[in-house]
Amino acid sequence: MDRIAEFRKWKVQCLSKADLSRKGSVDEDVVELVQFLNMRDQFFTTSSCAGRILLLDGGINGLEVQKQNCCWLLVTHKPCVKDDVIVALKKANGDATLKFEPFVLHVQCRQLQDAQILHSVAIDSGFRNSGITVGKRGKTMLAVRSTHGLEVPLIHKGKLMVTEEYIDFLLNVANQKMEENKKRIERFYNCLQHALERETMTNLHPKIKEKNNSSYTYKKQRNQEKARSQCITKENVKELENDDDDVGINITIFPEDY
Repeated sequence: MDRIAEFRKWKVQCLSKADLSRKGSVDEDVVELVQFLNMRDQFFTTSSCAGRILLLDGGINGLEVQKQNCCWLLVTHKPCVKDDVIVALKKANGDATLKFEPFVLHVQCRQLQDAQILHSVAIDSGFRNSGITVGKRGKTMLAVRSTHGLEVPLIHKGKLMVTEEYIDFLLNVANQKMEENKKRIERFYNCLQHALERETMTNLHPKIKEKNNSSYTYKKQRNQEKARSQCITKENVKELENDDDDVGINITIFPEDY
């Protein structure tokens, strides 16, 4: 079986499976984006989360919450208010931690160059911790990620360690991060549509494609700068400049049985 046929087989198998997430469906804020990717021949999504605010009760190793043994006291994909957190904290028995987890998306791509398009768009949209993983069987995965998360312990051994005023402050920070997260998702979706339209036009004109390939390095750099100028507006330039995530394609080779 050739690579393209095998990719199609993987896509059918993946999209026909039941959603095994706790929610059981795609989050509202990324439904259109997920559907858009799954309609394209060269992509399909394997998992996604639009971003959420969580209150977890479980074991803590330093600041790392062990998700497998924890209880979800509260989860929301919308802005959160203090009263909801205070009520949820009353159910905590161990170490409760407030978290904001930003948007994450995993996409299997038909070829490495398809993943590179998505990676470039993700970086330009503010998801600067995105990366590509390549399996020896030919599976090429693109993970869209950022690091503007939040994780703060509130209760230790059943005892509240902070004031309600501080909880209110944390929620303001988390809600601001949620709003910024939503803007980045919209930016990613819009830039992705433009990038794939350009790719389609290039493929329809072989002479243009051949000319581009003859000066690949220069053209790639220039096109990336052009895409960046289209995707980054004045209001988010400062935010991206202050983002200290490492920028670049992170490629990991997995074992043969991946």
